[in-house]
Amino acid sequence: MYKAAVMGDWDSIYGFAALGLDTFRVEAGAQPEEAADLLKRLSQNKYEVIYITEALAATIPEEIDRYRLMQSPAVILIPGIYGNTGQGLQAVKKSVEQAVGSDIVFGN
Repeated sequence: MYKAAVMGDWDSIYGFAALGLDTFRVEAGAQPEEAADLLKRLSQNKYEVIYITEALAATIPEEIDRYRLMQSPAVILIPGIYGNTGQGLQAVKKSVEQAVGSDIVFGN
């Protein structure tokens, strides 16, 4: 059975527990090393999918980039309550472009 985790501030992630995902609270004021260490521990504990709020991911961009080239775990940025950057949507668009060869989103 695959395990999935969600990292971020409590207001942004608490609802995911109802969906059966493991939630890991990392507040906005935490040191980036704390978030990077948690991400590393989750990947070592066989979490196949790790969702992380955009605001938290913005504090550890080098660590996030390390996982982009790995097959597992999949690190997916999600919008949170605070500090959204749009990186999650951009990552999805880039993946779609790579898969189908063009951008399928019309408009802006």
